[in-house]
Amino acid sequence: MPIPFIKMADSWKKLSNVVSFTAIVSEETLKSQHENILGEIESSSDPLGPTVRAIYDGNEHEKFLDQLDARIRSHDKDIERMCNFHYHGFTDSIAELLKVRGECEKLKKHVLTANRELQDSGRDLVVKATELEQHRIIQRNIVAAVEHLQLCLPVLEMYTKLNEQMKNERYYPALKTLEQLEHTYLPRVKEYRFSQIMRENIPKLRENIKEASKSEFVDFLENIRKHSDRIGQVAMQQAQKQRNVEENLLKEGVRASTGTDRGSPISPPESESHDSTNPFDEDADELLDEDDDEEEISAQDMVDFAPVYRCLHIYSVLGSREQFETYYRSQRKKQARLASQPPNNMYESLNGYVKYFHQILGFFVVEDHILSTTQGLVTREYLNELWEMALHKIVAILRTHSAYCTDATLLLQIKNQIVLFSHTITTYGFHASKLLELLVELKDQYNEILMKQWVQVFRDIFDEDNYTSMYVETDEEYCRVTDQFPYHDGELEKQSYPKRLPFSEFVPRTYHQIKEFIYACLKFSEDLNLSHTEVDDMVRKSANLLLSRTLSGCLSALIKKAHLGLAELIQITINTTHLEKSCVFLEEFISNITGAPADSKHATSLQGVTIFKDARNEAEQQIYRSLNAKMDDFLDLASYNWKLEESKGHSSGYLMDLIAFLESNFIAFNHLPGKVAQTACMAACKHLAHSLMQFLMDPEVKFVSMGALQQFNLDVIQCEQFANSDPVPGFRDGALQMTFLELRQLLDLFMTWDWSSYFADHGQPNSKYLRVSPQRALTLLEKMKDADKKKNLLSTFKKNERDKKKLMDTVHKQLRALAYGTS
Repeated sequence: MPIPFIKMADSWKKLSNVVSFTAIVSEETLKSQHENILGEIESSSDPLGPTVRAIYDGNEHEKFLDQLDARIRSHDKDIERMCNFHYHGFTDSIAELLKVRGECEKLKKHVLTANRELQDSGRDLVVKATELEQHRIIQRNIVAAVEHLQLCLPVLEMYTKLNEQMKNERYYPALKTLEQLEHTYLPRVKEYRFSQIMRENIPKLRENIKEASKSEFVDFLENIRKHSDRIGQVAMQQAQKQRNVEENLLKEGVRASTGTDRGSPISPPESESHDSTNPFDEDADELLDEDDDEEEISAQDMVDFAPVYRCLHIYSVLGSREQFETYYRSQRKKQARLASQPPNNMYESLNGYVKYFHQILGFFVVEDHILSTTQGLVTREYLNELWEMALHKIVAILRTHSAYCTDATLLLQIKNQIVLFSHTITTYGFHASKLLELLVELKDQYNEILMKQWVQVFRDIFDEDNYTSMYVETDEEYCRVTDQFPYHDGELEKQSYPKRLPFSEFVPRTYHQIKEFIYACLKFSEDLNLSHTEVDDMVRKSANLLLSRTLSGCLSALIKKAHLGLAELIQITINTTHLEKSCVFLEEFISNITGAPADSKHATSLQGVTIFKDARNEAEQQIYRSLNAKMDDFLDLASYNWKLEESKGHSSGYLMDLIAFLESNFIAFNHLPGKVAQTACMAACKHLAHSLMQFLMDPEVKFVSMGALQQFNLDVIQCEQFANSDPVPGFRDGALQMTFLELRQLLDLFMTWDWSSYFADHGQPNSKYLRVSPQRALTLLEKMKDADKKKNLLSTFKKNERDKKKLMDTVHKQLRALAYGTS
């Protein structure tokens, strides 16, 4: 500040303290006089005594003081504007004044020298004393100016520093600078007007710093929202890498402790890892980027959290920490809801699920870092509440979107992503129990998808099979079959090639596909932290579902196909027998790959034995039905002349063809278990006997002559001879003949006309015609009686004919009495 202005300001202040009244009465006159006095004071360099006295002579000194204050304020503003305008010149002047200080010291020395010279010489004493007084005044002014500048310069420097920090967006240091300016530097210059102006601007500056830091924080929120998926991706990559390291260390520890390497319990051997009919792709695509450079950087290092810390510190210093905490939590809660929203058409590919997990994980990685690096901005309770809200929504969304999945490979990949996500989020202190419960639901859905796929697998196997015994030409073919299916026959191994195996090709292929299904089911249990027993139980339940629903249904549909002949049904029966025997090996196979003890009491037993036994029984029943249907085709060719007078002397042609057909088929039954062949033979004989009886009892047949009955007897004799030929070994003597016994007794009764014995022994256990019921005898008698009536209309007057008719009428009455219970 220039020295004249300083003097003028001091003069006005001293004058304001001295003056205590005004002397002008008229306001207009007083104002004019006051202006003149002020002009005189400002322009005059003479003593101010007369001027002051003129002021005291009036009575309006208060108005003069007000006008004086207004003039002082006006000059202060002029001074301030001039200071601002001449700031650089002022600083240069200060620099020059500092240089003057040294000159003053030199001057002082010169003065002292001059004093000594004046004392010595005594010449020009008055002149030199006056000059010395002037120099002393200048020196005092310089010292005063330097002292005032030394007080003001730090304030200006701090203010300049504050402006630079605000310009460079260094808000927290700017806030610290503002505090120092307010509490340290401004109190030193409080008597200056500019300090008051600065003090009034400090709240505005604080608010500007607050808003600027908040704007920076909002930008931070937008950035982490955009890059949260990348943060989550890196976090999952690092979690996967750490988990792989732990698993490798664990495997090495197991091998070191046991001295064996069982290998992965869920990895099939190369020979069983692929089949052309297997719809399940064993190789799941890994979608995580393998970027070695980024893997070295933690997920937290990818984010600059400085805006959060700065804003938190600024709000804390300004006493608004709670306001910032509330704002932060509300904004992050909104972002949590956004992160929980799935991408469009997420269910269509694995990429959608991966991106969804990444953005959720990125959000909570950031929150966990904020929790660990700040005090109270977020709390564990707040994060747990936020996670519960998000977890509930995540489970609902995954349940909805995964329900659209019909591809087992994609669902398995989704499961792997859920497991990896659960493992990663758990490392940050969040529980994932509901996700594990969801995996149980996905397991059931996964099994359903697999079973639908394996339905087509089994259908293709059954459609492609030729239902004939397999033949192997070389050792390699034989070993390939026995590697695929556990079959051993010492007698067969001794034979030379080509060798005939008892089962068709669908047996090893079906067994192999059951194992492939088990491998596919076992893949889902990977990384679920289940014990060997739990995995074993899960696999066994899935295998039972495959056997009881899928394979059983396919076998049942196969057996019921109309185009299958007896040979095919017989081969299916043989095949199911061998598959039933292989269930023991399936049990052992499951125990081996799951690591569970095979003799565990709690292990779920495979239902394969029951399933294949039921299928075999159904095939056997179908064999019986098919055999009866073929017999019906032959029986439909029967054409009896029931009015025949004499028999032809030989059996009917259709019956000879039928018996030849039965004999050839029963030879093929030698490959079936003895009980099956015997049951089929017994059923065939019963069906034949029943059909022949139906011929006699047919209501459409009105007449039966004795010649026709003799011809029918020849056919029954042919059937009895077939039964006596022992077509299937293993029957006790007379067992097959018993099926035709009712026919034989009925024919013998009518051909010998032994009614006296029939009526005498009726109801006795040792009756010769025990199996002949009165109803059937009556039906056949009526048909023969009607035939005789038609034949002997003209011979009714012969005595022997009349006697025969009377006897027949008597027999008829007695039979009716027996048949209808009358005496």
